[in-house]
Amino acid sequence: MAECLLFLAEGFEEVEALTPVDLLRRAGIGVKTVSVTKDHMVTGSHGIGVRADKVFDDLDQQTIEKTDMLIFPGGMPGTENLRAFEPLMELLDYFVESGKYVSAICAAPTLLGQRGHLKGKKACCYPGLEEKLEGAEVFTNACISDGNIITSRGAGCAVEFSLEIIRRLHSWDEAERISSSIVHK
Repeated sequence: MAECLLFLAEGFEEVEALTPVDLLRRAGIGVKTVSVTKDHMVTGSHGIGVRADKVFDDLDQQTIEKTDMLIFPGGMPGTENLRAFEPLMELLDYFVESGKYVSAICAAPTLLGQRGHLKGKKACCYPGLEEKLEGAEVFTNACISDGNIITSRGAGCAVEFSLEIIRRLHSWDEAERISSSIVHK
């Protein structure tokens, strides 16, 4: 079974974080939420508190090595709080450089762009932040994959984003099964 880590910082966008957790778990993909604060409780941008499965300091090398994908929800100031947490940005660099999967939605694709990971890649993000996708070929698709990177535009695209992750880590058939089971489209 594939394993993912989804990172939560104060001010994360709740829909962009919880939709992937829900749909990936329905597909049998392991996903753990990880707080980048010292506390398991993290409050989203709309005041919804979520108890993370782990705090970042609990991650060990074995967990990191068995992880197939890092997932970054957007939201403000959540994205800026993720960016400010340098150990996470170093982990992001390691995953991209190792060819492991990284996915980001809304403002979070700017994390990839501003660290130089989107040069020559197709990407999308929340409208108005495109200039921060440095070196990317920018699209307005709900979600777009290019190599080991998946990007998406915002909360309204969270289901498409989650289904694309399922396609990559499980199968197209499983993504279709999940889509049908939640009466998507």
